Amino acid sequence: MSTGAGVDVQRQLESLIQDFRAGDPPMPVIVLHAEDAADDDRVTELVDELREGQQSHGTRLAVAPTEPPQEDADPDPTAQAVRLLRDLGDSRKWGDRSASYRPYSFPRLGLVRALQDATDDPEMDGHWPTAPPGTPDGNAQREQAQTQLLRILARQRWRPGRPERRNRQALLNDVQQFLPAGVLGALTSLLTRPEWYVAVLAGIGLMILLAALNHVPGRAPLFLWLRRESRWFLTTTFLQSAARRQSTSVRLLRPVRSWRAIAARAYDVAEAMREGGVFPLQLHVLALFEDLRDNHRRASWDLRGLKRTRPPVLILRQVSRENGGIELIRAVSDVRSRRSELDPLLIVAGVAADDAPLLDRGTDTGTPPNGVNSRSQLLSRPARLQQRLRHWYDEWAGNLRADQSPSRTNALPWVLRIALPHEELNQLRQADWRCVRARHRPPVARIVWSAYSLALVLALAATVGVVHARDLHRTYCSAGLLTADRDTELRPAPGGGTECVGISTGDVRFGSHLKGGSDSEGGRLRELEKLVHAENAKVLRENPRAYVTVVYAGPLSSATVDPSLVKGAEELAGVYLAQRVVNENYRVKLRVLLANGGADMGHQRFTADAIAEYAERDSTVVGVVGFGRDLQSSPDVTRRLYEAGLPIVSGTNSATYLPKDFSNWFSLAAPDEHQAQALGLVAQQLRGTGEAPYALVLARDTKASQDRYTSEQAHYGGEMLRERGFRPLPSRTYQVANGKPELRVHAESICRGDDVPSVIYFAGRVEDIGPLMTQLGVEPGCANREISILTGDDLSKAKFSGTGGRDGVAPRITLYHAALAELREAASGTAFYQDAAQHLPWLEPGEATYDAPGFASGQTALSHDATRALYWAGSLGDVRQSRAATWVNLRNVKLEGMATGTIDFTDAPLYGERHGHSIVLARVRRTPEGLSMAEVLCSRPAGVERALDAKQCSIE
Repeated sequence: MSTGAGVDVQRQLESLIQDFRAGDPPMPVIVLHAEDAADDDRVTELVDELREGQQSHGTRLAVAPTEPPQEDADPDPTAQAVRLLRDLGDSRKWGDRSASYRPYSFPRLGLVRALQDATDDPEMDGHWPTAPPGTPDGNAQREQAQTQLLRILARQRWRPGRPERRNRQALLNDVQQFLPAGVLGALTSLLTRPEWYVAVLAGIGLMILLAALNHVPGRAPLFLWLRRESRWFLTTTFLQSAARRQSTSVRLLRPVRSWRAIAARAYDVAEAMREGGVFPLQLHVLALFEDLRDNHRRASWDLRGLKRTRPPVLILRQVSRENGGIELIRAVSDVRSRRSELDPLLIVAGVAADDAPLLDRGTDTGTPPNGVNSRSQLLSRPARLQQRLRHWYDEWAGNLRADQSPSRTNALPWVLRIALPHEELNQLRQADWRCVRARHRPPVARIVWSAYSLALVLALAATVGVVHARDLHRTYCSAGLLTADRDTELRPAPGGGTECVGISTGDVRFGSHLKGGSDSEGGRLRELEKLVHAENAKVLRENPRAYVTVVYAGPLSSATVDPSLVKGAEELAGVYLAQRVVNENYRVKLRVLLANGGADMGHQRFTADAIAEYAERDSTVVGVVGFGRDLQSSPDVTRRLYEAGLPIVSGTNSATYLPKDFSNWFSLAAPDEHQAQALGLVAQQLRGTGEAPYALVLARDTKASQDRYTSEQAHYGGEMLRERGFRPLPSRTYQVANGKPELRVHAESICRGDDVPSVIYFAGRVEDIGPLMTQLGVEPGCANREISILTGDDLSKAKFSGTGGRDGVAPRITLYHAALAELREAASGTAFYQDAAQHLPWLEPGEATYDAPGFASGQTALSHDATRALYWAGSLGDVRQSRAATWVNLRNVKLEGMATGTIDFTDAPLYGERHGHSIVLARVRRTPEGLSMAEVLCSRPAGVERALDAKQCSIE
C-alpha cells in the first residue's frame, strides 16, 4: 500500500478476515471517500491497491463494472444496479483457479437471471394478461401467459443466455448431479453379485440415460424441482408476497405437484419483475447472497466453508447514482436488514466526497441533516487514522441492531462510511510501502478432506475393494464386488484344485464347478440340479405356505485322483424322484436343498455347519438326507446337526456306532457289524470241518485320510473270522498314493509266504478291488490257489463285466460282498420303477428295472426311500410339522411298498441298534468264458427281521 490510509485500511480488512476464519462476523459495506473532493482520485487509487492486495492474498474477488453508462443505456439507476450484478453469476469473475479451493457456483442467481431474460423476451410481449385478475378472461389469459413463459424457460433450459463454452460447463454440471444416481445404480446391481464391470456399466449407463433425458430439446431439465436453486426459489420468504396461495411442496415422489408449484412461482415472480421497481434488484442481490452463503457453508458434504478461509470481496471502484452503485449499496443494506441472515460478502466501495451523503437512507441530494453522519464525525476527531480505525468495526457491529430499526431513517445500517483525511492519502516513500496479510495456516479440512485426500481414499478403497473382491472370489463359490453367497465355499480338492462345498440356497450350482468326472456323469448331475431347482421354484410359487424343506447332503463334486460322480448322481436321482412323487400326490409339498460335502464327503464338517446355520434362518427345514460315508468327522457332523435339532436319515452310511451314540441318527443301511455277521455265514462254509485254514484282514490305511468305514469293516471282519475258527494271520494295511493303492508288496508277501490264506477279508474301497485282483492273479502261490475274498457293501458300487461294467475278478478268486439294497424281491411290490420311468427324463422305455445301470447299486433306491421316510415324518397327517415334531415322528415311520421293501423305524430304540435292514450277499466269480459274473447268494428286503442262515446263503 502506497499511502498511510491504505496500510491502515488493509490492516483492518485483514483483521476482519482473520475473524472470519473462526466464525461468521457480520460483513459491512465499507465505503471509502475523501474528506476533500480534490482527493477523490486518490481514494479510487486506494481501492485499486486494496483490490490488488486481496488478489495477491488469494481472496475470491470480483470487480463490478462501475464505468459511466453508455448514452443509449437505460437512465434508471435501479436498472443500472442490476447491470452491475448481471455478470457476477460467472465464476470466472471471482478470481482464477489459484484462489483457495474450487470455483464458486451461482445456481440461484442464474435462475433469477433466467427468469429476468424470459420476462424481457419479446415473445412475451403479446401474452401478458390485460383483463382484470380474478375474472374468467383474466384467469384464462394468465394461464396462457404462464404456458408461454414456461415454453421460453424450457427453451433456455431455465438458464440465462450463455456462451458456448459455458453451455458445456452447464452440461458437465448436469451430468454431475446424476452421479449419485449412477453410483446407486451400480451398488444396486452389485446386490445381484455380477462381475465388477457389469456394475460399472450399469452405473455409467444410468448416468448417460438420465443426462440424455435431461437435455431433450424444448423441455425443462430432468428433476428441476429437486435442484437446490428450485428448493430455495419455492421456500424463501422473500418471494412469498408474490405467491398466490400456491403450494410450495417439493417431494421426490410427487413430481407433478412439485412441478406445478415451481411453474406457478416462476410466473408470479415474472409478473413482479415486469412491474419493475426495486424488487428485481433486491431479488438479484438476495440470490447472490444465498449462493455465496452456500459456497461458504461449513456443514456441507465437501466442507467447503472450512477450506475457503477468506470471505469473498466485491470491489466497487467509483459508485454513483448514474452507474447504479448507490442503488446497489442501498439494495444490499435493505436485503440484509430484511433477511437478518449473515452472508460472507465483504463489499469495498469508493465514492466521491460529494456523493457520499446519497448513501443515507431517504436522502437524495445535498448535505445530510445534522447528526446524520455522527459516526464519520466521531472517527475524524483523533489525529491518526490507525487510531481512528482501531474500534470502527466493534462500534459499527454494536450499533447494527438499532440501526436496522425502521424508525432509524437517516443511515443505511449495513454501510460503514470512512472519511479519509488529506494527510493520510499522501503517498509514502517507497521504502515505507507495506502489504499486510492475516496470519495463515492451512485448514485441517483442506488437508484431510480434499481432492487429494479423496483420491488417496478412493485409491485405498479401490485397493481394499479389489483385494476383498479377490478374497471373496477365492473363498466363495458365488461372489460379487462387495458381497458373496456365504453358504457355499471353495475348498481344496484331493489331487489339487478347488471344489464348491456347502449348501446351495441361492444361485449356486455345484455342477457348474465340476472339473473332474466323466462328461456323462457331470452332465447327469447338472441336469438333476436343474430339475430340483425348477421343482423348488414351482413349490415356492404355487404352495408358499404348505411345504417342508429337506436337505440332501452328498458328494456332488469329484477329485482328479478319483473323478467318479456315480454315488452323488445316483443318490440325487433318488431324492429328486421322491420329490416329484410327493409333490404330485400330497398336499404338503417337498422342497429339496442340495448340500455338497465334497469329493468322498471330505468337507462334510463345513457342510454340516452351513446346513445348521441355514436351518436357524429357515424354519421349514425338517431334516437331512444323506451323509452316506462313514468318516472320522461323522460324529462331529451328527453332533452339530443334533445341536441344531435336525434328524438325519442316511441311505448308505453303515456305521454301527452312530445310532448308539446319537438319537437323531436313522439309517437304512445294514450296520458294518451286521454285514460282517452275514458274511460269517459264507466264511463258516469256507471254513469246512478240517484243519483251520489261514485267514487275513487286508485293510486300507486310513491314518492319512478321514475314512472310518474301512477301519470299522476291518475290526468287525477280523472278529468274525476269529469267531468262525480261522487261524488269523497278522493284518495288513496298504497305502494309497495319488489315488492308486500300493498293493504289490503286500501281494508278494501274502502269496509267497509259508502260510497263504484261503480267505481274505478286504476292508477297502471299490476302486481298490481291481488292482488287488490283478496282483493276486499273477503272483505265484495265489494264481493257482482257490482264494475267497470277503468284503463289505462298498463293492455294491462295482460294475462287473457281466452287467456291462468295468470291474472283474481274477480266475481262481471268488469275491463275496454284502450289499445294502435288496431290489429283486421288493420290485414286484413297489411303484418305484414306474415312477422312475415317468419322472427321470433320460430313461428310455424298459430301462427302469432293478438290475439296470443306475439302479443295480441300490443307491438311488436307498436315497429315495430315505427321503420318503423323512418327508412322511415332516408331513404327518398331511400337515406341515415342525423340526422337533419331525424328529419324534420318525420313530413312528412305517412305509410299505418302498424300493427296498418296508421302511420301519417303529422298533428303533433310543441309543441302540434297530433290525430289519435290507441286505444282500452276492458272489462274483469267473465263468468259463472268462467273464466276471455276479449272482445273489441270499437276500432280505427291508422290514423283514428274520435272520439269514447258512442254508439260505449256501455257496454250493
